[in-house]
Amino acid sequence: MKLLVFVLNNEAFLEEVMEAYVEAGITGSTILDSEGMGRFLTYEVPLFEGFKDFMKGNKPYNKTIFSVVHNEKVVQQAKKLVEEIVGSLDNPGTGIMFTLPVDWAAGLVREAEEV
Repeated sequence: MKLLVFVLNNEAFLEEVMEAYVEAGITGSTILDSEGMGRFLTYEVPLFEGFKDFMKGNKPYNKTIFSVVHNEKVVQQAKKLVEEIVGSLDNPGTGIMFTLPVDWAAGLVREAEEV
């Protein structure tokens, strides 16, 4: 199992990303409001106030999506579909996606292709 984490920088894409997750076979996720370090430092720490011009155009908040996935193919399909929506994750400002190993979990909804 893997924990798939996606930090979506433009929350306007959230609904489409959730539809892509379902299409990829992900049947459960947790979505949190989040804030990047750059935004926090720029607007909350007076020492970094000069960065405001640098941050113009960047979205101040984002969404972080957590999903436990059993199948590596589901992860790769989700990444492919997400990039069709937000653009390449190699481009700045699109988002960050990564996985972490999950040794144990309980209470999970089974992925669509496992049911």
